Amino acid sequence: MEINYWWVGLFLLLMAALIIWIIKRNLKDQKAFEKKIIQSELKPTKDNDHDEPASA
Repeated sequence: MEINYWWVGLFLLLMAALIIWIIKRNLKDQKAFEKKIIQSELKPTKDNDHDEPASA
């Protein structure tokens, strides 16, 4: 059985390119997700209801 090194090299090159592309896309998506989460967090509300009795 003869190994065709051109096909093996092409396959390894394509796999390396795919892995690099997936990692870069994941980092970009992670940054976008973190930005979205930070913007959607609830801002602290004014704490107006202390232990004061209701004025009703």
